[in-house]
Amino acid sequence: MTDKVPMTSVGYDQLNEELKKLKFEERPAIVEAIEEARSHGDLSENAEYQTARDKQSFIEGRIQELESALSRAQVIDPKTLSGDTVLFGATVDVTDLDTDKKQTYQVVGQYEANLEKGLISHISPLAKAMIGKKAGEIVEVQTPKGEKAYEILAIRFV
Repeated sequence: MTDKVPMTSVGYDQLNEELKKLKFEERPAIVEAIEEARSHGDLSENAEYQTARDKQSFIEGRIQELESALSRAQVIDPKTLSGDTVLFGATVDVTDLDTDKKQTYQVVGQYEANLEKGLISHISPLAKAMIGKKAGEIVEVQTPKGEKAYEILAIRFV
């Protein structure tokens, strides 16, 4: 598992902040909650204890995931890139050719993707279809609802 994990500098900073919060705020709080629940007696019928243990398991798993991703991070600052083709880090304006709806997406790493914010993972079908294309080109993407076509309007690196 030495594969590099591409991410933007903003994404790297956000993951690092999440890791710090988990390690230094949430982990100590859940240890305290487990101790409190233990003090209530029989653990086999203690829902509070079981809930705290489940949350602890989730937190520890997320810490491991973040530490792994950050240790393998290949940080790419989109501001240092240029060109006329879609690359990792590019902000791309597209038009959905079925609805004429214009949308803007930035191609980012898988750990920082957030469709509501217009951040799509470089491994998503849309990003894969756009990478290497230029403004004016049409990309077709297979979606659960069928094939969709987008026209790339503009590409910028911000």
